[in-house]
Amino acid sequence: MRIILVILLMLTNFGLSVGQDSLNLDLKERLDSIYAFDQGLRRYMGNSDSLQKDSIAQLVGYTVEELDERKFEILPYHDSLNLIFVEQIIAGVGYPGKTLVGEPTNETAWLVLQHSDKIPQYFPLVKEAGQKGEIPFRLVAMMEDRLLMYEGKEQLYGTQAKGMTVTNVEKGKNEFIYFIWPVKDPANVNKRRQQAGFEDTIEENAKKMNIDYRVLTLRDVEKMAK
Repeated sequence: MRIILVILLMLTNFGLSVGQDSLNLDLKERLDSIYAFDQGLRRYMGNSDSLQKDSIAQLVGYTVEELDERKFEILPYHDSLNLIFVEQIIAGVGYPGKTLVGEPTNETAWLVLQHSDKIPQYFPLVKEAGQKGEIPFRLVAMMEDRLLMYEGKEQLYGTQAKGMTVTNVEKGKNEFIYFIWPVKDPANVNKRRQQAGFEDTIEENAKKMNIDYRVLTLRDVEKMAK
């Protein structure tokens, strides 16, 4: 695949002898390519319009047939390639933030890390980048929420949802539902969201995910899982 070859060239040919004192246009272009490809694949997976699917398939260098048959194989494969590239960049220059690659390209490395299992390893770096203004702090909040959810703890900003199969007692059958993961101090969550840079409330954010927000505790989730 043409896109795969491009990414492999990115991994092998990119020079890491750059400093975070000027815009690196080469790195910016490559991160922009990763972002477009990543979002293209994810849009495809949630799209049912045949014309849009064909357009997205052309963008990412696959046929519609390939994506329909292998999308759950293709997506993690490219996620892993993107992670390798981003880790090489971080090892050489640290987090590629606003100073180095500009906006909104400074969000690409965060996106790759957010889709990986390396959040515990890289969250301190991402948090530092947020504190320095290299990325929007709302991204730090989203990664922290995901980390807390993965650790089985209450999230702080209400950005993370979870899907689970539960028993509907009234209907007498199992069903798959999505819900907003339990939030610490839910009465003040919208205040925390505003301070972190979010423009919407937890209720509005849930609606965007087609979820009716309700306050849950960790104990509630444990009961739902039984």
